[in-house]
Amino acid sequence: MTASHPLVTRARHLAGTLLAPHAEEVDRSEVPAAHLTEIRRSGLLGVNAPKEYGGSAAPASVVRETAEILAGACCSTWFVQTQHHTPVLTLARSESPVRERLLGPLSRGELLSGVAYAHLRAYPRTPVRVTRDGDGWRFDGRVPWYTGWGLNDVMLLAGVTDGDEALFAFTEAREQPGLRASAPMRLTALTAARTVSLELDGFRLPAEAVALRTPFARWAATDRPKTVAANPAVFGVTRAALALVDEGTAAPLRARLTKVRDGAYALADHPAPGEHLAERLALRIQAYEVLHAATTAAVVAGGGRALSLTHRAQRLAREALFLMVQGQTQESRGAHLDALVL
Repeated sequence: MTASHPLVTRARHLAGTLLAPHAEEVDRSEVPAAHLTEIRRSGLLGVNAPKEYGGSAAPASVVRETAEILAGACCSTWFVQTQHHTPVLTLARSESPVRERLLGPLSRGELLSGVAYAHLRAYPRTPVRVTRDGDGWRFDGRVPWYTGWGLNDVMLLAGVTDGDEALFAFTEAREQPGLRASAPMRLTALTAARTVSLELDGFRLPAEAVALRTPFARWAATDRPKTVAANPAVFGVTRAALALVDEGTAAPLRARLTKVRDGAYALADHPAPGEHLAERLALRIQAYEVLHAATTAAVVAGGGRALSLTHRAQRLAREALFLMVQGQTQESRGAHLDALVL
């Protein structure tokens, strides 16, 4: 059962003993390296990694539950570590030489990876262009958002080629010739996750750094189900907010949460991820509605004290704002706005 899985147990222990007790302090500063060290040691970075490379290959239900637990305890720490899982899955499906170089260290938590690919969703705009450069590839443009700068060891960088391909390659997460980072952004929420923009000006990577090269349309088709699905972090933050209000207020909201969560996860486990997209998106929006209600209730219940930066309710309310736009696309934005005016 999911609740008794070792990784769920470890996530709960980390949440209760380390992440939640320090979440307000982290929110006002940055995610400590010590938090990430404990997550590395826990095996959670390998939750979806192949067993033969040192991971757990855990069921999807365990992946979701651990994400809920970590996000509900400290959303900033969750956000840094969640970037890691896409690079792991990308390498697990890759036949490139970089797979053998990095998949083991990433699966075992010896290396922590970030991602720089959300800008691909702006297509047909191409914020990052990739062109042939001898036997390698040249990256030019701007990555608007990169999380975990100064915390990650490597990054998975993506762009679009002249042949309309999506190309993903690994590099070290540091300034290099042709790659320059902005100062960390000051955001309403999750400033602690150290998000920067990256300027790419003739940044070159060798062919053996490439993990995936595929027609853009094919990549977009596999990406779309992710952008219409409910995020487990939303359920985790909602749970945390409901813990701050009396049971009379929490009970009906918890019932709504359970209904939406069950529906979203049933579709997440559907054998055809490209089906029921409209229903998946509707549940994503309903999850936001419960999140907004729960975090608002926590602030109202806390009264004036809830406005203090040391109070959990205001942090959760700001994290809710962040989650409403994280992973947003034009499609999901339009659906959310339509729901707000009904």
